[in-house]
Amino acid sequence: MNETLIYIIIGYIAIIAIGYFIQEKLIFKPEKLSQDFEYKYDAPFEELFFDIEPGVRINGLHFYCKQPHGLILYFHGNSRSIKGWAKYARDFFRYQYDVILLDYRGFGKSTGKRNEKDMLNDMQVIYEKLLEKYPEQHILVYGRSMGSGFAAKIAADNNPRYLILDSPYYSFIHVAKRFTPFLPHRLTLRFKMRTDKWIQQVNCHTYILHGTKDWLIPLKHSEKLQKLNPHKITLIRIHGGGHNNLPSYHEYHNFIRDILKS
Repeated sequence: MNETLIYIIIGYIAIIAIGYFIQEKLIFKPEKLSQDFEYKYDAPFEELFFDIEPGVRINGLHFYCKQPHGLILYFHGNSRSIKGWAKYARDFFRYQYDVILLDYRGFGKSTGKRNEKDMLNDMQVIYEKLLEKYPEQHILVYGRSMGSGFAAKIAADNNPRYLILDSPYYSFIHVAKRFTPFLPHRLTLRFKMRTDKWIQQVNCHTYILHGTKDWLIPLKHSEKLQKLNPHKITLIRIHGGGHNNLPSYHEYHNFIRDILKS
């Protein structure tokens, strides 16, 4: 075998190996908080802790109002913690909805080793606990970017009133292929997050909001998701919107208002 070819093969295998072991750091960009960190907001809230199993504790924030019309269960993106994401709660509680935001394992005060199966199970356990307080038809599941996969899985396995996806991906594999098309992602990607699979099992109506100028996760991801179940999925295009700025558009807030008041 040609010596140059051997080096190319060895180099390719090395890239695959490096990608396999560092992918978690590439996907998740958490902000970690000390356990004694005190949240402070100008709206009524309480801090929540969910003990899933020994060594795994999920931290959350519950913004509440008098006589809520329902609950928004909010799954945030792949960076920061609920400390920063909490500012988006006002987009919902101003319409008399309670809002619960959760941090994934290793984010904020949440603890536990990350893997897809267990992280999805964490959210299912918490959803079932919330059913003790809220009628399921009063629960709306909202997923932002990375959180859209968690939201789709919860909606597929349960019966919330609505599923709302903000800038979702078709699957992690499709996102990874866009940036590193030369790698065998179906074999090496440990976090696949099959939104495309789960959304087909969702019984409630789904609303997808996506910016037309989203460079990170292009609009075509949402267009492909919508085609999987066109009668139950409404795709709302925010013209000019990027990946991280949809709340800066009046159209976004108008659609959220219409969804919550429907």
